[in-house]
Amino acid sequence: MTLTQLRFLVAIADAGLNITLAAERVHATQPGLSKQLKQLEDELGFQLFTRKGKSLEAITHAGGHVLERARVILAEAANIRSIAANLRNEARGDLRIATTHTQARFVLTEAIAALNRVYPQVGVHLQPGRESDALALLDGGEVDMAIVSTSGAPPATGIALPAYRWNRVVLAPRAHALAALRRELTLDDLAAESLISYDSSQKPESSLRRAFDAAGLHPQIAITAGDADLIKAYVRAGLGIGILAEMAVLPHDTDDLRALAADHLFARCTTWIVLRRESVLREYVLEFIERFAPQLDRRDITRALATGAHLGEGAAVPHWRERPVEADAAI
Repeated sequence: MTLTQLRFLVAIADAGLNITLAAERVHATQPGLSKQLKQLEDELGFQLFTRKGKSLEAITHAGGHVLERARVILAEAANIRSIAANLRNEARGDLRIATTHTQARFVLTEAIAALNRVYPQVGVHLQPGRESDALALLDGGEVDMAIVSTSGAPPATGIALPAYRWNRVVLAPRAHALAALRRELTLDDLAAESLISYDSSQKPESSLRRAFDAAGLHPQIAITAGDADLIKAYVRAGLGIGILAEMAVLPHDTDDLRALAADHLFARCTTWIVLRRESVLREYVLEFIERFAPQLDRRDITRALATGAHLGEGAAVPHWRERPVEADAAI
């Protein structure tokens, strides 16, 4: 049994039992991956997957137990490599981040630029997508951290560190009637419009959906997208009123759009840095966290990873509008 075989096993499971996709992800050939899987099964004396022809159909009961332990072994092997690299003061490596398009496009730029100045030999690899996908990638060991947002409790997976709070904002074309309002925006105002928002707004657990439900209103969400730039483009095309994260509204957006405050309409959200439990972080990962969320103390992060406890969302968590600006961001 080898680490390579265990890595291939995990890759197959995380690829939905698609051997071709798993081989691509681990940079192996399909025949080579299949050969390693067969050798592992021969050594163990039982099948890890049930098969239908040449395709894998399901993970066997015994395979599920092996897969669970394989993930632990691979995580600990990665921890050992991290310990060794830190002891050697190694300043090169890769930081893999799964996050949403909004975070990647509008929030992470400064922290990544600051990290690059301190660790120029560290490659940063972003995987933008849905928040559920980001957490799945973290669980599967495919990324080092996930950066996601919730309007309530922290994510159930991993160790969550609160980075900052934020609110939604409503965007309307300047020629629209809502742009001329001289009073506070209401949910009734929005319920009368075609709305454009994130994909997550369709989910029953969405805080946007819950706000309308609590008011007994049924909004018409006409268009959804995972990308804030797309939401703004459709608002500009006159297809509806946008509801999006305030971080995604740039100064030049208000040249032709009016941003309306929605703090009083929808629950405040928190953006979390989520790490795998009991992981040993490279020094450059801690550096990135410090740049992204300066209020987080390295000792608290290390303690949270060791104890498996989330860091609470206390008063020290800044709002997006109050976040300290990276000191050397303008250099």
